[in-house]
Amino acid sequence: MQRSNIYISTIASDAPEVARQYGFGIEIAEFCTARYIDDYFSKMDRTVRNKLKQIERRLLHAPFNELFPCAIDPKARQLAAFRYRQAIDLAKQYNATKVVVHSGYTPGVYYPSWYVQQSILFWKDFLQDDSGIEIVLENVAETDPSWLIEIINGVNHPKLKLCMDIPHVNVYSDFPVVKWLEDSAPYISHFHIHNNDGKWDTHSPLDQGVLPMRDILERANHLCPEATYTLETTQARSSACWLEDNHFIEV
Repeated sequence: MQRSNIYISTIASDAPEVARQYGFGIEIAEFCTARYIDDYFSKMDRTVRNKLKQIERRLLHAPFNELFPCAIDPKARQLAAFRYRQAIDLAKQYNATKVVVHSGYTPGVYYPSWYVQQSILFWKDFLQDDSGIEIVLENVAETDPSWLIEIINGVNHPKLKLCMDIPHVNVYSDFPVVKWLEDSAPYISHFHIHNNDGKWDTHSPLDQGVLPMRDILERANHLCPEATYTLETTQARSSACWLEDNHFIEV
């Protein structure tokens, strides 16, 4: 795992200082809620730019509240496309190389077959205007990795890949995490890494939860040697130290 492939999400209050100390990048999370683009952009932009000082490598997490690219209502699909275009524009402003997008699957609302078919149609249409920014679809409530794999294969665009959120699998799916990783590996460009108790998505430090993160990250590094990683924990320092202590990054 290369130090240059590791990022810290700004959900961590200590993200900027830890990123500077360890030579990591930043994943900008301030615009996960779209109102901060619409109503508070000037203030949030100053906050983001202050965090990015002396940090050259950046990713951006797109808005996700109430956004469903597989939606039944055409107006809902239009809203998703509008917000994702805003995210692409922000990524360009902040020189971010990837945009993380939630896939939008909602259990009990969408049949998996509809979700896959309509997602393929949405992303084929969206990517007709190739911005040059890579989009990585993040699993949230999916229970089977084959759905996201089908979407990537169905769209068949070089700028659409996967973000595997490892602990989301642990909470929302009965599918074994390592099996999910092995099946999805050819399509993964990015990982979100944190830990939890298997019941709640707590974004806990890497060593505080039921996931054997050392074994999982060793396998991920072997299968996806070019992938990037974001520490998506509420505090970053202990997990950065854990990566160093477990020899995932050089001292």
